[in-house]
Amino acid sequence: MRIAYWHIDAFAARPFGGNQAAVMLLDRWLADDVLASIAAENCFPATAFLVHDTSGEADWEVRWFTPANEIALCGHATLASGHLVLTHPDFMPGADHASFRSCRSGVIEVRRGDPGYELALPAIPTEPGEWPEAVALLGKQPQEVWLSPSRYGIYLFESEDQLRALAPDLRGLGVLGNDQFICTAPGTRTDVVSRVFVPGGGVDEDSVTGSAHAALTPFWTARLGQTGFTAHQASARGGDLTCRLENDRVWLGGACVTVVEGSFYLTG
Repeated sequence: MRIAYWHIDAFAARPFGGNQAAVMLLDRWLADDVLASIAAENCFPATAFLVHDTSGEADWEVRWFTPANEIALCGHATLASGHLVLTHPDFMPGADHASFRSCRSGVIEVRRGDPGYELALPAIPTEPGEWPEAVALLGKQPQEVWLSPSRYGIYLFESEDQLRALAPDLRGLGVLGNDQFICTAPGTRTDVVSRVFVPGGGVDEDSVTGSAHAALTPFWTARLGQTGFTAHQASARGGDLTCRLENDRVWLGGACVTVVEGSFYLTG
């Protein structure tokens, strides 16, 4: 079986930045273990699998896999998918938006922005909490801890310098479960800066995390007293995005770059 394959850098204005995603177009859904094996072979933070949606609810069905497991929501791979279908001549050229239906996260829209694209994700609320085991493994005491039942945790630090100096015990964090450990602080070049660790999901430190900003946006808009802000994720690759809260949706803006287009051959 030959599967169409694209490697796209999301939240990046040029190659080798932002977050890497594989986007793969299927005629039909393959078995779960096959999808998981393909994602592990790709070894990117996320692989998005697309199938034309026949329900009438959206343009495409989507599922996301890390190298370790299927996940309920992935922002950067959905932004990459929107970039692909809105620019490739065989899909939706000339359209100004595309919609993706996930059985676990509902319908997600990607639309053309200026520049790049905007992605709408459901806002993820958090509330003050405590997780001393996680804090000890991060290696520095945050000012505040905010947690969500959906396994998103925000750890607020005083400065960008503190954030960049973090050297967490990734193995220990991974033992705690498939959680996002979202460390954040006021930025120097942008309003907000963050680093995101997901070792339990097979990604020690993610490059640019859309879903984390679905939690960071309501957190920071309340603190900043404004509906939107600029953000930078301070990973090794790094990436920039805009964040805006609109009712119960978070709109994330950024550019994408197609790096590879080819075929994935599935045999056996």
